[in-house]
Amino acid sequence: MADNGKTISELASGIKSGEITARAVVESSVAAAEKLNETLNAFLEIDRDGATKRAATIDSTSPLAGIPIAIKDNICVQGMQTSCGSRILGDYHPPYNATVIDRLLSAGAVVIGKTNCDEFAMGSSNENSAFGAVKNPWDTSRVPGGSSGGSAAAVAAGIVPVALGSDTGGSVRQPASLCGVVGLKPTYGRNSRYGLVAFASSLDQVGIFARTTEDVARVLEIIAGRDLHDATTADVPVPDYASQLSGDIKGARLGFPKALFGEGLDAEVRASVEAAVNVYRDLGAEIVEVELPHAQYSIAVYYIIATAEASSNLARFDGVRYGFRAEDAPELRQMYRKTREEGFGPEVKRRIMLGTYVLSAGYYDAYYRKAQQVRSLLKQDFQKAFERCDAIITPTSPTPAFLLGEKVDDPLAMYLNDVYTVTANLAGIPGLSVPCGLSAGRLPIGFQLLGGYWSEPTLFKLAHAYETAQPFTERPPVHAD
Repeated sequence: MADNGKTISELASGIKSGEITARAVVESSVAAAEKLNETLNAFLEIDRDGATKRAATIDSTSPLAGIPIAIKDNICVQGMQTSCGSRILGDYHPPYNATVIDRLLSAGAVVIGKTNCDEFAMGSSNENSAFGAVKNPWDTSRVPGGSSGGSAAAVAAGIVPVALGSDTGGSVRQPASLCGVVGLKPTYGRNSRYGLVAFASSLDQVGIFARTTEDVARVLEIIAGRDLHDATTADVPVPDYASQLSGDIKGARLGFPKALFGEGLDAEVRASVEAAVNVYRDLGAEIVEVELPHAQYSIAVYYIIATAEASSNLARFDGVRYGFRAEDAPELRQMYRKTREEGFGPEVKRRIMLGTYVLSAGYYDAYYRKAQQVRSLLKQDFQKAFERCDAIITPTSPTPAFLLGEKVDDPLAMYLNDVYTVTANLAGIPGLSVPCGLSAGRLPIGFQLLGGYWSEPTLFKLAHAYETAQPFTERPPVHAD
């Protein structure tokens, strides 16, 4: 096993004491990535030489000294590919690091590779990658979730203890649920988006995968905070998240939105999440019913706003400055058309066309403006709910992992996988997915905790208390050893 199931603090302690070396930990992780990639297709690039060289020079006193980490391939790492799972970026290697990468490297982390993802982070199954689908380590005939499926699979399979992804409508939390790991989407503005290739700028956030809440908390402490390169980051102090974890949550108020446990929810998922609610009740939390009356419109609102912003953001990929350029296009407009036709996959094209339509003259007010108005109402719903509770519990995904190919030809069915996760992105609030069991077919199920702005400490404390009471120790059949 690449990391023997150890946490960040355990690995860092072993490296600091000399019990193990950073080089040995990193080499083991790289070897596992290379071995399992034939089965999982989780990595698009594995940097054996760069990772082992960096591991040999690590200062063992750094907080993440020698910790191997995997990075979703839409986050820039200097000198490594950033394809966003798309052919249109070609063999693009950015000349700079994303801010979150600089902060990880300063803390002693070692990037071992870039992980596969849905093209431009658009998807719920990781089947939209131009470089093939990622397989779920629990059952390789099933999806890992998307769009950050490669990062989720790498953590679930024990290749790395932690990985970064991006979450625009659930792209960290949903694959975390389907792969049986912890996944965080922080408050909008908590993490810098500098160096994250934009999909929908008002929704995107860099998120974190790990096998424990404590590990997620430790990484967030390092990457969070104000960044002068990103005007949307907030000048809000970054607490010592990990030190605030404890098992005592007596008196905490947990909101239960009964309306979200109805139609469309798999029976096993409902039972597992309701069992988690009972665990919280036994731990001393007060369960209070809350209403989110506009949540029923969240999918429609999300797929108007997200596609509109994607249409604008992806206009820059035209074959002129970098990446793929179509051949045999003697005229400029023809080159634009041919490059985008050949370079983008079908789902990206679908979303660009949807976004261009809702922004077009005559339709802007009916669609985009109306969606923004409902988005404001959804934010108000959460504000009212959080007057009655400290956090809200929901399912993360309506079903366990589905079969590869099962929904790929039905966009609406695919979009509905995000029904519980898009609300957090629309409102800008944090969301945390926590494993809470296995289905009868031994597929992971997760629940989601949602909190008010900057409430990550509350979510971490609640999740840690659940983990302490109900530790999730199961490992998938495809696992590093």
